[in-house]
Order: sequence, then structure tokens, then C-alpha cells
Amino acid sequence: MGVLHRLHSRYLLFLISCVVQLMFCGVNPASAQLKFPYTGGFNSCQFCEIDLNHDGIMDLLIFDRHGNRKLTFINHGTPNSVDYTYEPSYALQLPVLHDWVVTADYNCDGKMDVFTYGNGGIRVFRNISDTSLKFTLVTNLLESFYYSSYIGILVTSVDLPAIADIDGDGDLDLLTFFGLGSYVEYHQNMSMEKYGHCDSLDYRLADHCWGKFKESEGGNRITLNSPCQMTGPDFRALHRESKHTGSTLLATDLNGDGLQDLVLGDVDFPGLTALFNGGTKDSAHMVSMDTLFPATSKPVSLYSFPAAALIDIDNDGLRELLVSPFEPTPATADNYNCIWYYKNTGTPALPRFEYQTNRLFRDETMDFGSASHPVVYDFDKDSLRDLFIGNYGYYDTSYYKEAVLHSVFVSKIAYFRNTGTADVPVYQNISDDLAGISALKLTGLYPTFGDLNGDGTPDLLAGNSDGTLIFFPNSGMMGPVPEFGPPVKNWQQLDVGEYSTPQLFDLDKDGLNELIVGERGGNLNLYRNLGTPGNPAFSLVTDSLGKVNVTDYRVSYDGFSTPCFFLTSTGETMLAVGSDEGRIHFYNDIDNNLGGRFSEVAGIYPSISANPADTLFGWQSSPAVLPLAGGSFEVITGNFSGGLNFISKRTPPIIIPGMRELSSTGPHLMTIFPNPAKSVISVQSEGYDGTLNVINSTGNIVYSIPFHNQAFIPTSSFPDGIYLVRTGSRSAKLVIIH
Repeated sequence: MGVLHRLHSRYLLFLISCVVQLMFCGVNPASAQLKFPYTGGFNSCQFCEIDLNHDGIMDLLIFDRHGNRKLTFINHGTPNSVDYTYEPSYALQLPVLHDWVVTADYNCDGKMDVFTYGNGGIRVFRNISDTSLKFTLVTNLLESFYYSSYIGILVTSVDLPAIADIDGDGDLDLLTFFGLGSYVEYHQNMSMEKYGHCDSLDYRLADHCWGKFKESEGGNRITLNSPCQMTGPDFRALHRESKHTGSTLLATDLNGDGLQDLVLGDVDFPGLTALFNGGTKDSAHMVSMDTLFPATSKPVSLYSFPAAALIDIDNDGLRELLVSPFEPTPATADNYNCIWYYKNTGTPALPRFEYQTNRLFRDETMDFGSASHPVVYDFDKDSLRDLFIGNYGYYDTSYYKEAVLHSVFVSKIAYFRNTGTADVPVYQNISDDLAGISALKLTGLYPTFGDLNGDGTPDLLAGNSDGTLIFFPNSGMMGPVPEFGPPVKNWQQLDVGEYSTPQLFDLDKDGLNELIVGERGGNLNLYRNLGTPGNPAFSLVTDSLGKVNVTDYRVSYDGFSTPCFFLTSTGETMLAVGSDEGRIHFYNDIDNNLGGRFSEVAGIYPSISANPADTLFGWQSSPAVLPLAGGSFEVITGNFSGGLNFISKRTPPIIIPGMRELSSTGPHLMTIFPNPAKSVISVQSEGYDGTLNVINSTGNIVYSIPFHNQAFIPTSSFPDGIYLVRTGSRSAKLVIIH
């Protein structure tokens, strides 16, 4: 604790002066609002083109396998521009999707059909849209003629097949690794050969060693010129010996020779490998490879298990390369730099992929890594509820131990101050690392607030993945950036097992807060304060408060209960609880019934949402409730993908993200002193003549003067807050505290 205290003291001014930058790097302060803040976040994504609104322009489906979430975006078709609007209502019109999805027009009617995983194989839905988006199930198990009979094509949940016209005859063929082997199977669609048109799914196994290459057992090493001669049962025995572990495939012509090449990603590895086809349309033969694809730009390095897609994302007539993790394991994939975008600067026949960003779309949404946990609380006592978001963690690093990939995540708590009104909230980012909590290097830090030491200021109490609680006393500073004293770990030796999720709330309405703690088991623990407000001593009353348990054993043996008790405007106590399966459960019959069973309330969403949508919000849902007049309320939800959803009949609150400093390093460094400041600052930036601007957090210029190397700026009239000082291409953050 002494080390943490020294760290806290030593870096306090640094944390204040460098505050905010809430993982929204790239946001321009002049356009402060996020474009689509409430998507729910992005973790392990696949990208599919589909016309959702029937305007002839391909829109975008982003499928996040962490929670099987369908995110639908309307493409406005602006030439040479990534110009989309998030429209979640279309997601309900799509089929139920699991693990992976590919859209492709198999019957040549101009509408994208859907291929998706199902019970060890492939389910197919035909697009039958007319004036609205509609699909009909074609098959629950896509079959192919193997040797002597038709059987289901084996595709595991950790294999992404390639669906493309491999032989160039106009119908869609299929490539996939055999589920237990290291060779790629080629399933040829015989629709054109048998019927003269492309609208059938009539497959035969045409080649069990397509491309004449082999992938190593349990790894990503490729051996070229490795044809297999065996067929039938003997070949299947060879497959079983190889023990294939999982791959992603993308078939496309990379070099303009008219043959389908292959882009390959592998489980537990960060890169993509391109294999180049030097054979014929009827007999593929991979003759060379690029293990650092794309070699013309910054190669993909994305933990773990990258999957590639080709989408004309910027409406320039060329298909761009998008890459995201295909990782099924929740605590392995990079959840921060997780959407890599390469612009195609070549031609349709000869693409050239140039790296643009590894945070496409993510920079325009509220995304806090994994397992976001929102809390609304009036921290600064201005009668407006502020917004805090804890999380499981942000991706940090990966390492291999005994040939198994492990990843490290670090939890933070973000703080957004409500600078609007009660009716029209505006959440302005104040800190992405409240209390410097990331220094603890923990995961699953979920906050609650209340005065726990009787000094009249709100303290921070956080649960974490080991099931204990951590106490951060408020040091008394109520300025723009809250300041907390050293953390007290294992506070009061309270331990619920794993993933403690606390809430301080006056359940019995006696003026003193009780402590309610959710946990991995799905139940709720109630602790009562047997001490005093200034010296609390919490004691367990029950580990089955209200007989609530949100575990659905048909889905998971975990519950991950995240409690949010709240008072309606009529004074009634209600409860919202998130769960591992993604459902949010609502309860009433709480007042004067703390020893009994709470009553679960169904049918809530139509009464609180203008556009009722899927009531599954992604794995490990977590609610924060904002009561409204008339007994109604609205809900902000977190989920394992790290983002937020907003459920209400009102316009969603505006989000003002943190400001980004431009490059200011090297010999032309910009310096500001003092920082934080009160009455005057000195700004130095050698070698620049021009204009100096001071910009507030909403993007407005509040001060401007001619500048030459150095300037003194009076700041006594500036309101407390966070500012950006800019000279040309250089900038730095400034914190004003009077």
C-alpha cells in the first residue's frame, strides 16, 4: 500500500494534467459529439455487406461473436467517404446468428443471403425481402456429396469458411478446413453444371487438399507443395491425426490472375498469411505466401485469431480490407485496437491495401474494453446524475505459456460529468482512469459511491474479479478531477467469491446505506452496517437477497449478477439486475419485504422504449437506471463487448469525449506551466509563428492571440475545467483549478 500511496502522490499532477483521452483517440474537439455512442461496443467482429433498407446501396452488418450481437449500419453512399448511421432496428429482422456469419448472394437475385454456424455445420437463410427485410431458412445443415453419399459439411465454431466462386462458373463454392485436419476441403457447387443456373446449393467434395498445402498441427506454419494422395476413409484417418485447431479463410484474387488466392488467420496467432494460387481454376496450387500480409503496408498484428473481410467501406468502388479478432474466448482478444482498416489504393483486379487505422468505428462509440458496468450517481452534488463506467479491463498484452496464448487486461473506471440538465443530460468526459485505479493492475473493477467515512464527501468502493472490495476515500477535492486517497484492498474482509459487484443503497429507508453485492454465482448478497456512518462495519445478512438468482443454467453455469436498486418518482423501490446471458431482470415488491421473495416484472421494454429491440444485450449485461417522472425510467446498459446501449423514449444523452493532443514531441515540444493552473500560464513552443488558441471541452475557441515562441495567458476568468492549447499542429492539455 505504501508503494501505491507514493505512486498516487508522485503522479497526481501528471494524472490531472493528462486527464481524459477516454480511448477515443482521433476525435476532433471541434466536432465534440460521438457519431454513434450507443452501439454496445466492439470486441470480436465480422463484417458483412447487405442492403438493409432496399435503396440499392450496400449497408453494413457488424456481427460481434462476443454475445452474438448484430449491429446494423445504414450506408449513405457518399463517394470516397466512410459515412454510416447506426440503425439497430434492422437487427431484429435478421436471423438468429451464432459464432460466425457470411453474407453472399447464392441464388443470383441481387440480395445477400446469410450463411451462419449451426450445430457443427452451416445454416443457410435465403433473403426474400420485398418492402421489408425478410429471410427464410433453407437448411439447418448444408450438405455435400462425400465419396458415396450426402452428409453435412463439418465446420466448427472456430472455423470461418470461405464462400466464393472458386471455379469461375457463376455459382458459390465453399472452402473450409476439415474439422480434424490440416488440409482445406473444396466443396464445388454443382448448380451450374447440373441445372444451368446458380440458385441451388448442390455441393460435392471436389478436392480434399485444395491448394496442395498443409497447416501445421496446433500452429500456423504452412507447408507448400504438400499434396495428399489418399482418398475416402484412409484420408479421413490422416485428417484425424493432424488435429486442426481453428482458422479463418478469405478467398479472393490478390494478384489479378483470375485465380482465387487465400487469406488465412489462425487461432492464438496475431497475423494473417496470404497464399498465392499458381494453379488453375480446376486445380488450385499455392506456390508462394506472404506471412506478413499485407506486405505493402503495416502488417496485421492483432491478438488473437484475426479474420479478414473485403467491403467497399468508403464507397469508392473498391473493396477495402477489414480485420478483427475471431477469438471465441472472452478474455483473450484485443478489445481496444480491434478493427483494422486498410484502404484499397489499387484497382478491382489488383488491390493494394494501405493501413489507415486499427480503431475503425470504435473511435465514434462509447467503448470501454470488455464487460462495461455503468453507474449513475450525482458525484459533484449539483443535482445532476453523473455517469461512471467500470469494466473487466482493456487489453494490455499477450504471452504464450506452455504453447497456450494468454492475455492480460487492466481495468479502469471512466467518469463523465453531466454538464447538461436533468431532462437533457450532456455527459462530458472528465477522466478515463478515476482514482488512478489502473495502477492496481486488476480486472473487473465495478464502482459504487457513498460517504463511508462520515466526512460529507462521496467515497469510491469498487468490486473486482477476486470477489473482494477496494475502498478509495475521497480526499476532499471536489474540483473538475476527483481526488482519492490510497486504496484499502480487501476492505472489511468482505468476499463473495468472484466478480464482486457492489451497490450502496438505503434499502430499508432508515437514512443509512446497506451494501448489496452481486457476484459470478448470480445471487445477491446483503450486508447491513452495524457500525456508524463515520465508522461502518458491514455484516452479512443473507446471500440470497429477494431470492434473486439470474443464472440461466440452459445457457451458462455463471450468473454475473449486477444489481441496480433505484427509487421511482413515486418512491417505490425497484431492482434491475444484469446477467451472464445478457438479459436484464426487473423486480418489485421490495419495500417491507427484504426477507421475502422479490417479484420479477415482465414486459418492461415496450413501456420505456420508443423502439423495443432485442432484450438480450450481449453477455454480462449490466444496467444503470435513471428514474423519470410518472414512475417511468430509462436504462443505460453495459455488456461484455464494452459499450453502452440506451433504452428510453427520449433522445439519448449527448456524449462529449476526451480531447486528443496533436503530436508535440521532439525539438519543438509545447510546454505549459503551471499545469494545473489558476491565474496565468506560460506557453512555450520554439520555432512557431502564428496563432495560439485555447479550446474548451466542447470545441469552442475561448481565447486567441498571435504567437511567437512564447506567450503568457491570463486564466483567472476561465471556468474550472479541461482545455486544449493549440499552436498550428502542436497542442497540449491544460487543467484550470481555482
